Formats: sequence, structure tokens, C-alpha cells
Amino acid sequence: MTTIDLSRETFGATVQGDGIVLVDFWAAWCGPCRSFAPVFEAASDTHSDIVFAKVDTEAEAELSSAHRIASIPTLMVIRDGVLVYKQPGALPAPQLELLITKARELDMDDVRRQIVAAEAEA
Repeated sequence: MTTIDLSRETFGATVQGDGIVLVDFWAAWCGPCRSFAPVFEAASDTHSDIVFAKVDTEAEAELSSAHRIASIPTLMVIRDGVLVYKQPGALPAPQLELLITKARELDMDDVRRQIVAAEAEA
């Protein structure tokens, strides 16, 4: 599966709902972003059940700002509409595969309970 480009208009609809979505925030001038792109694309070919999406931070500055993207590349993992991972930095293929495995293994009922507990404490 190829990656899809996200915009402010399409981001919400893409990340809501069931399943896993990986979002790569990037820019054309960014060397690490260019290094990570083939790794991300290869993973999208391997994992056809996952949505792989990219946000061009130059074209979508408002979207990047809304998600507090301070450095690129930044990878977000959203599972069943819940943000479960967000970190800057280009991952090598084995680490991206491990991250995907961990996202698949998450007990989302437990994740939601933890979110509710954290919000209650705040």
C-alpha cells in the first residue's frame, strides 16, 4: 500500500475510527526526512492493513502547529482513534517494525482506562 498525503481537511477523518494509522510529519528540505521516507514506504508495502500517511509540514503549517510538531521527522501512531506514540527522529527499519508490533499488541481497553485515570488525576 502506498502512503497517502494528509491535509487539514483530511487528517481528522483519516485518524478516527478503528485500526492503526502511522503519520510521518516531514519536509522536502529535511535530510533525515528524506532518509526515513524509503523506510516508511517499505513498511507501508509490508503492512497493508495499516494506513501510512504523510504530512508535509511546509504545505500544512497549520496542521503541524496544531499537533505541536517542533522537529521533523516526527512519527505519530494512532490506534483506534487514540494517539499512542509521538516522537521526533528517523527510525531505522527494525525499530519501525518493532513499533508497529507494539502498536498491534496494545490492549486498547487498558489504554483507555489509563487515559481516564490520568485525566481524573489532572
